[in-house]
Amino acid sequence: MRMGLTRGVLAPVLFRLVQVVLLPPAVLGYLLWVVRLLHHTRRTGVSATVLASVYTRWMQHRLGTRRDEPCDRLMAVLPNVSPWGLKLATNPTLVAHRLTGYVPRIYRYPYPGVPPIHHQPAARTTFFDQALEPRLGDQVVVLGAGLDTRGYLRPMRCFEIDTPRSQSFKREALRRAGVDTAGVVFVPADFEKDDWLERLVEAGFDPGRPSFFLWESVTMYLDGQAVEKTLRGIAGLGGTVAFDYFSSAALEDGALIMRYARTAVRIVGEPFTFGIDTTPPARTRAAAFLESCGPDAGGAPHLRARVGPQGRGGRLRHRS
Repeated sequence: MRMGLTRGVLAPVLFRLVQVVLLPPAVLGYLLWVVRLLHHTRRTGVSATVLASVYTRWMQHRLGTRRDEPCDRLMAVLPNVSPWGLKLATNPTLVAHRLTGYVPRIYRYPYPGVPPIHHQPAARTTFFDQALEPRLGDQVVVLGAGLDTRGYLRPMRCFEIDTPRSQSFKREALRRAGVDTAGVVFVPADFEKDDWLERLVEAGFDPGRPSFFLWESVTMYLDGQAVEKTLRGIAGLGGTVAFDYFSSAALEDGALIMRYARTAVRIVGEPFTFGIDTTPPARTRAAAFLESCGPDAGGAPHLRARVGPQGRGGRLRHRS
């Protein structure tokens, strides 16, 4: 018992010491990562922010907290990722883990308490994984799919919607990685320009069957009209949606990490534009927003909403 307690106390301390020792080459790796990413984005126009979730899931796969073989294979071939940059930047964490067995909280949600903003990629991944699990028998639609690999992890009827440029980029990377995409239907559409629902139906989606929509890390980059229109379309189908969102206050939050995040996304041309008013009572306000996004102008009576943990997401159902 005492030895186990000692290990529990020493492991995180030793972990941090190893990280500090390996920090200088990690800084170089981070710079290589950023330079390669920005160069590729400016040359091709492919979204840079798509790496935010896939990077965290790759780290979780390597640390053993969330296995995702397609993600691991995809990361190895992405043209906007510097192999040396990735290796150098992640070595402090991966080496420290191998030596101590410790996994930092940022990669092992859930844990007690509310996760800080820089833990959100892992937290929202957990939230969406849990929301998806009981709906695997439904038609699953991943909105703004980016580099999401859930459709390749388990058998399901899955549709992925994304802009034509981002989708072509992903499909080529999946081909190079040798990931089987037979169970996924790719639907190219831009939420702010196209009728994504019409294209979805044309691709084989059955409006009469139960459907689950997963909308992760997308709403904050859209205008409010596109968000509301998308939610109304889902409600009109009688579907269920799990999505995350920013508080409108976060768009102007003066905290250092949020100022850094806003600056970073502006530099790559993908600024934060949408948030939901979450002034107290936050859950009530978020639920009211969902209820306003009915299938018609008076849609509130047709909807019921459930706001997810810490206001990170919502469920929207149409009631006939």
